[in-house]
Amino acid sequence: MANVKVYNMEGKEVGSMELNDTVFGVEVNEHLMHLAVVSQLANKRQGTQSAKTRAEVSGGGRKPWKQKGTGHARQGSTRSPQWTGGGVVFAPKPKEYTVKMNKKEKAAAIKSALTAKVSEQKFIVIDDLSVPEIKTKRIVGLLDSFKLNKALVVTTEKNEMVSASAKNIPDVRTTESGSINVFDIMKYDTVVIAKDAVKKIEEVYA
Repeated sequence: MANVKVYNMEGKEVGSMELNDTVFGVEVNEHLMHLAVVSQLANKRQGTQSAKTRAEVSGGGRKPWKQKGTGHARQGSTRSPQWTGGGVVFAPKPKEYTVKMNKKEKAAAIKSALTAKVSEQKFIVIDDLSVPEIKTKRIVGLLDSFKLNKALVVTTEKNEMVSASAKNIPDVRTTESGSINVFDIMKYDTVVIAKDAVKKIEEVYA
């Protein structure tokens, strides 16, 4: 089992904990991690973009002028794509972008992402990740003690104090243990996580 140090909110070492190898010591599967990121980003797309083709634009039934003898180029309808108010040639239509993954694949992808962070020593465990009041300075101080700029802060459960304190810090995102995903883990350089959140993740994925 991997053994990691545990720190307090001031960045001082206060102990250590062993990580479950079935979650934090698996073989990293880059394919599944890539698929999870693609799936998450694709599933965010609404796919509602739409425009009308020349067949769907109302009007334009009458030929604007006779075929020959006017000096103009021949035209069959004022709703042709080259006309103002005409249809769009290859008009975008509503589309389903969803990329599906089964539960085992999702779990394996998250385990791979967490294992990668632990092996890169970019997984910092905090004994009690909480703040008594909304204070950006407390979270900034925590990040500064580890010289972090881009971090994913993971609490055990939804913590309004922590999320509000970190809200105005660029390149910092807060989430809870039940909402972690591969995209966020990989996007942010370092995972700063509460000790109890680690145990909760192990309960779910071990």
